[in-house]
Amino acid sequence: MRHLALRGCAPLILALSLAVGPAVAAESPPRPITHEDVWLMKRPGAVAVSPDGRWIVAALAEPAYDEEQKRSDLWIVPSDHSAAPRRLTAGKGSEGSPAFSPDSTRLAFSAKREGDDASQVYVLELAGGEAQRVTNWVTGARAPRFSPDGRSILFVGLAYPGAGSDADNRKAADERKARKYNVRTYDSFPIRHWDRWLDDLRPTLVVQPLDGTSPARDLLAGSALRRERGYGGRLGNEGETLDAAWTPDGNGVVFAATTNRHEAARAEVDLSLWLVSLAGGEPRRLTGDEGDYASPDFTPDGSTLLAKVQPASKKYVYTASRLVGWSWPSLADRRVLTADLDVAVGDYSAAPDNRRVFFLAERDGHERLFEVPLAGGTATEVGALTSGAYSQLQVGGSPESPVVAAFWASAATPHEIGRIDLATGRWSALSTFNTERAAAIDLSAAEEFWFTSRRGKRIHNFVVRPPGFDPAKKYPLFVLIHGGPHNMWKDEFIVRWNYHLLAQPGYVVLLTNYSGSTGFGEAFARGIQGDPLEGPANEINEAADEAIKRYSFIDGSRQAAGGASYGGHLSNWLAVTTDRYKALVSHAGLYDLRSQWTTSDVVFSREKNIGGPAWQSLPLWREQSPFYRSEKLRTPILLTYGEKDYRVPLNNALEFWTVLQRQDVPSRLVVFPDENHWVLKGENSRYFYQEVHGWLAKYL
Repeated sequence: MRHLALRGCAPLILALSLAVGPAVAAESPPRPITHEDVWLMKRPGAVAVSPDGRWIVAALAEPAYDEEQKRSDLWIVPSDHSAAPRRLTAGKGSEGSPAFSPDSTRLAFSAKREGDDASQVYVLELAGGEAQRVTNWVTGARAPRFSPDGRSILFVGLAYPGAGSDADNRKAADERKARKYNVRTYDSFPIRHWDRWLDDLRPTLVVQPLDGTSPARDLLAGSALRRERGYGGRLGNEGETLDAAWTPDGNGVVFAATTNRHEAARAEVDLSLWLVSLAGGEPRRLTGDEGDYASPDFTPDGSTLLAKVQPASKKYVYTASRLVGWSWPSLADRRVLTADLDVAVGDYSAAPDNRRVFFLAERDGHERLFEVPLAGGTATEVGALTSGAYSQLQVGGSPESPVVAAFWASAATPHEIGRIDLATGRWSALSTFNTERAAAIDLSAAEEFWFTSRRGKRIHNFVVRPPGFDPAKKYPLFVLIHGGPHNMWKDEFIVRWNYHLLAQPGYVVLLTNYSGSTGFGEAFARGIQGDPLEGPANEINEAADEAIKRYSFIDGSRQAAGGASYGGHLSNWLAVTTDRYKALVSHAGLYDLRSQWTTSDVVFSREKNIGGPAWQSLPLWREQSPFYRSEKLRTPILLTYGEKDYRVPLNNALEFWTVLQRQDVPSRLVVFPDENHWVLKGENSRYFYQEVHGWLAKYL
């Protein structure tokens, strides 16, 4: 989805397609990017399209350096380009998860407003008036969805053990606050996730009637399912949730949940689809052990249940998410709709004509839009996007006039909300949230190239040039390594490790999609299994050689490399396997495979990737662990970590730091006490970039 970003000069640019890229002209020559530019760009959130197709609502985050000043509001824009977006909410807190009522007249959303102890669901009449709070669940209410008749709201809440109502939860919460001791106790794994210790609250599904008098009803209260030791939902960056959808008749809810969370240290944790009736009774399991299910939903006519599934595999760590469908309510036929597509399905939405499904998928460094027939057939790309990346896909409207909405951005063009013309595949912007700021900055388009590695694999890369680029000059090369590893560098404007901000001092930035990256086929993503560090690192080094050969303006005598998470793992491996780099930067990187495996919040996939537990003395645990090559440490390295990171805990930093000091290697350790796996606070982020720029300048 990458393209050459052009600078236009009038509002007409809003109607331009991705083929040229939305932008406006600056009155003065473009300047180098600053941290303020990166941090203060407005960021995309969830999108909702009204069932009648007239309106698009988008959550838009407005960051700030002062944590008290940051916010996220809902904006509404007509889908026909007839008016500019207008702010729909303006609370002091943040609004998100917008959802339209079936008649398109009301909007539900979640927010924590003044007087709320936790996030609650609000409903706003689009004809006018203030949003009204409709829930009061003590642990908070998230992910609202209107019932098919518009008379109730389904939301996800948290429940204490044994609680059957909100009153029970309040009593349990008060008892917890009153106890005089402070302790955490566990009987099974996992005990932590990303940056928080897990507790005994579990996600549940709650229905809140909108008649103004009826109490909220917990659909899973008293169920044997919720009493299961291994019961749980999907663990995400913001906590645990249940993906859920109303049945077409409004008499039940389909949701995704697991019963083997307690086996996470020794088995894959897979979620199945379940059906719970509003009339009561035990939830019924709809799917077996064939995969990990997520995001259930129905076609507009209610004839087909859809979901995403990662097929179960005893052999492979990675399997690409497929889109599946069943006839409803019989569940007589299970159809894998994207069986011929070996890249993972992302956001998806059924078309109003009930004949096809639109979905996003990573492919070759871009997030593209595809469609697939419900009756079976080949998934095909909508249009032929050449630059950028879509996100937050949503579909609405009528069979005759479907409305397909999504945010789009490229490395050179920050996010805007827009609509995709299905006849041409062209995206046109409906907003100019970031246009003015972006127009003033010297942002070159990300350039792509491929090469064939020594192992015979085609490897995809991006190159980003520095501001004020002069082809007659020679520039140092900074090799940036993505995390994951099942992730992908793509043509998108990002905050952490922003390509242009890293290039700003005068570096060429190289981004390589090494083996293990997604978006290049399932086999390519699996290519890292049994070869966690060495193979990908060799491809990164080969990519640097290829870039130096292709681009005469790169100074091959001045190279540095760095990355975060898995990119940090690879940076640490480079530190003990090559002296080609003048300096390295490692954020949240492991130094010993075994100690990472025994302290992380995710463990079984690491064991599966190596072939068995470390005590079996499998050679790979030692052969591709940087620790055992410590005598080869020479390259100056900057280490940065978040103290609240439980994915790559701080012990990994302390291990590496101790060895570096023992070996007298030039090194610097930076620890952020209030950050987790990522540096998410504005001033911390500014300082992080200063440290990276300072370290690279010292050695390049």
